[in-house]
Amino acid sequence: MGEEGEKASLVFIPFPVVSHLVAAVKTSELLASRDSRLSITVLVMSMPTDTKITSYIKNPQINFVRLKQDDESGSGEEAMKPPKSMLHFAARHKASVKGVVSEMKKCRRVAGIFVDIMCVDMIDVAKELGVSSYVFFASGAAILRLMFDLQRLGDDRGGDLAEFEGSDEAISVSSYGSPVPARVWPDPVFDRESGFLELSRKAREADGIVVNTFLELEPHAIGSNPGQERIPRFYPVGPIIGGEGEESDESRRKREEIGQWLDGQPDSSVVFLCFGSFGAFEAEQVVEIAEALEQSGKRFLWSLRKPVSEKGIVFPGEYENPGEVLPEGFLDRTAGVGKVIGWAPQVAVLSHPSVGGFVSHCGWNSTLESVCCGVPMATWPLGAEQQANAFQLVKDIGIAVEIKMDYRKNSGEIVTKDVIGKAIEQLMDPTNEIRARVKELKEKSTMALMEGGSSYNYLGCLIQDFFQSC
Repeated sequence: MGEEGEKASLVFIPFPVVSHLVAAVKTSELLASRDSRLSITVLVMSMPTDTKITSYIKNPQINFVRLKQDDESGSGEEAMKPPKSMLHFAARHKASVKGVVSEMKKCRRVAGIFVDIMCVDMIDVAKELGVSSYVFFASGAAILRLMFDLQRLGDDRGGDLAEFEGSDEAISVSSYGSPVPARVWPDPVFDRESGFLELSRKAREADGIVVNTFLELEPHAIGSNPGQERIPRFYPVGPIIGGEGEESDESRRKREEIGQWLDGQPDSSVVFLCFGSFGAFEAEQVVEIAEALEQSGKRFLWSLRKPVSEKGIVFPGEYENPGEVLPEGFLDRTAGVGKVIGWAPQVAVLSHPSVGGFVSHCGWNSTLESVCCGVPMATWPLGAEQQANAFQLVKDIGIAVEIKMDYRKNSGEIVTKDVIGKAIEQLMDPTNEIRARVKELKEKSTMALMEGGSSYNYLGCLIQDFFQSC
């Protein structure tokens, strides 16, 4: 594709946590494979703690450059505490980014700088260097539009949305079919100091926004720009889903053990429970989940993680003996129908034919993986934008049942076994219409990326814009 000798470079600046970085790297791979004129450089910021990104930054198609902070004084624990310090952490790399991109421009065209939504201060660097800027948004189009609408609402109220916290207030958002209640808005919108409104305001200055979604999943959200305000063009190029990274021998052993167990289960009979990279519950909630599973009689695969006390980007641990937190005798009584694990190879599990339902925290990566594997969900969000995702999955898209849409991990609320059990029964009901809907979307997700598909075409438009801007 393209004329011989006509070359361009793209720069990606992801936020250095797996859920953001993997989607950015996979998108850069997609661009590089689609058009041989493009070369990709990914600028990697190093967090002061292990965010498990190392195994994802070794692709030979891509040039990875590690950045240094402009000011090392904020590289300790404070940089890890969300939300605003995390935004400042990204901003402390602006001089380093400018230096790298300036050097690149001496020997090649730089057609675009892609910045994570958490790194939108880098748009200033792109402007200073005369390079087009694009926001790479690893979540969906509906929540993106909600962010813009909440930013405008906050501006109308002097930058403060605290009055809505805990209220029954709902607002009409063009990207949702139903009014969106405040109880499912992202947590940071209620904190004036979070910087949430600043993110959305700054993102308006980009030349475009690349979104990890596809038209058939969110048709209303992608098409909803009434032209009344400045919002950059959306480029939905997904679904982009990642793998599990490089495996250790121990991870490979666990994967094989899980796969063998699933091989022995009937098709669509297993409910899979997994709550993301940070998903872990305290003992009281674990007991409620266990009792709900036992009473339901459903086959289950449960990724049970050990909570940690530290704040910031710290991952849950593994139980040496899960029985220490589970009801006495639970493992023995359910040995014939269930399996409790720690780490889970999520894509491999969801793609297994024995899995018929997914109890999920509704992170966007997990949502796309479930859609691409044709597995319906039960929503149990924990934080960030997950409550809004859960609302969309249940109310708008219709591929999930509700456990608790407005659950907050730090609220202290306990979801009872009766609520959990009822949702699992609905989820695993073979006659539930959500099954047909998610199977349909599975097929459409594949077609979207194929030649002539919606995401394929949007990616082509994006590439065309690169060379026009050069």
